[in-house]
Amino acid sequence: MTAPDSDGLLAEQLLRLTRRVHRIQKRHLEHRDLGITPAQSRLLRTLAHYGSPPRMADLAERLEVVPRAVTTLVDGLEAAGKVRRVPDPANRRVIRIELTPNGRTALGELHGARRSAAKEILAPLTDEQRAVLGGLLDTLVDGPRPGSGRRTE
Repeated sequence: MTAPDSDGLLAEQLLRLTRRVHRIQKRHLEHRDLGITPAQSRLLRTLAHYGSPPRMADLAERLEVVPRAVTTLVDGLEAAGKVRRVPDPANRRVIRIELTPNGRTALGELHGARRSAAKEILAPLTDEQRAVLGGLLDTLVDGPRPGSGRRTE
């Protein structure tokens, strides 16, 4: 039998883990002295997933933030030489955001910092525990698989 507020406890544990992950990743970023905030890091990673330079509105939608927040992030990254604003070839009123070579190099460093942080966070787990955790996280992120018999309420 489960405790009456076991879901509340799990939610609190997930929030605490999220905050810990954020702190550790931030420390690894600072250690590499990239001069990039976690929010800027997220924007760079998101930008790298586009096949062609996106509009600011596209980035805001993908990041689930208001467009003004993206403008601030892009301003900082542009000043650091990591991204640049480029005109849309089909509509000169539209500005698109692209990674610079410096931004691509920074992305490599960011991936290294994230891997180091993940290694630190997962260090106490055995390979078997990591596999179980991965499956559980997949279910939480993607939802239950059809026909799994799990409740979806």
